[in-house]
Amino acid sequence: MKKTTIIILLFISINSFSQNKNIKEASICSNIEKLSSDGFLGRESGKEGEKKAAEHIKNFFIANEVSKIGHSYFQEFIVKGKRYNYRKEKKKKTFIQRAKEKNNKIKGKNVIGFIEGTEKKEEVIVVSAHYDHLGFREEKIYNGADDNATGTAAVLEVSKALSKYVKEGGELKRSVLFILMSAEEKGLIGSKHYTDNPRIPLKKTVANLNIDMIGRKDKRHENNNYIYIIGSDFISKELHEINEKNNNKVGLELDYKYNNIRDPNRFYFRSDHYNFAKNDIPCIFYFSGVHEDYHQPTDTFEKIDCKKVQKISQLVFLNIITIANKEKRLKKNKD
Repeated sequence: MKKTTIIILLFISINSFSQNKNIKEASICSNIEKLSSDGFLGRESGKEGEKKAAEHIKNFFIANEVSKIGHSYFQEFIVKGKRYNYRKEKKKKTFIQRAKEKNNKIKGKNVIGFIEGTEKKEEVIVVSAHYDHLGFREEKIYNGADDNATGTAAVLEVSKALSKYVKEGGELKRSVLFILMSAEEKGLIGSKHYTDNPRIPLKKTVANLNIDMIGRKDKRHENNNYIYIIGSDFISKELHEINEKNNNKVGLELDYKYNNIRDPNRFYFRSDHYNFAKNDIPCIFYFSGVHEDYHQPTDTFEKIDCKKVQKISQLVFLNIITIANKEKRLKKNKD
C-alpha cells in the first residue's frame, strides 16, 4: 500500500509539472495587452470598461472549459458611498467614513470560474486577482497594465492550465475557484462582498492565493527574477513551506521584505487576500512591489515582463495541485 501511494504521488508530481508547461508566456502577454488597452478605458469599477473586461474574462473561462458555479459567472454588488478619488486620496476620509456620510452607489461584479474536485470537492482553494483599475481622468486613461492586468492574466492562464490538467486525467481532489475581483481600488470591496456572500462556505475554503502587480521591477532589485511573498506563514506555516518547496521547480527569488504585519507600507492589508485572512483562511499575496508608474497613466503594457508573470503563474499552479491533493487540510499555526 505504501509503495502504491508513493507511485501515485510521484505520478501527480510529474503530471502537474508537465502541465505547468501549458502556462504560456504568449497567452499571458496577449491577455495583459488586451486588458490594459485603451478600449477598456482603465477598467474603473461599475463603468463600461470594467463591464467589457468582465465579459472578456467570462468568455475566456467558457473557451477553456472553466465552469461557472451557480447560475452565472458574475457576482454583482452595489455599495453605497462616495466614489474613490485617487488624485485627492490623501485629503479624503476613509471609505467607510465616506460611505456612512454619502448615498452614492459603487457598482461592481466579481467574475468567478470553477473547476470541481473529486473526493474532497466540497472543499475549495480560491485563486484571486482584482481586475478593476482607476478608469480615466482629465482625458488620460489609467490602463493599469501592472495593476492589475498582470494578476488577472496570471489567474486566467492558471485556470486554463488546470482545466487541461483535469481533462487529461490529472488528480484534483479539492475544487478550485478563480475569482477576478471588482472594486479593489475602491477599498477591497469585491473581496469583502465575496467573503460576506461566498459561493462556497468560508469554512470549506482551505486557502487563498492572491496575485496583484507581478509584472514589473522595483528599485530594490537589479534582477527581475523575484517576487515578494506576503502573509504566507501568518496563518499556516505549512502553506509557507509548500510555496518554498514548489519554488525549487520554478527558481524565483522569494523575497520576504514585506512579510511583516508591522511593515509601515501595510501591504498585507492592501489587497484582496486580506478579507480571506480576516476569516482565518491561510493565504499568500504575490506582489512585485511599487514603481514609478504605480497609479499613473504611464502603467502601460510595453513595460511588463511577461516571462516573470509566467514563472509566478507556474508557482501558483504547482501550489494549487499540492494543496488540492493533500490528505488533510493545511495545518494552521494555532492547531
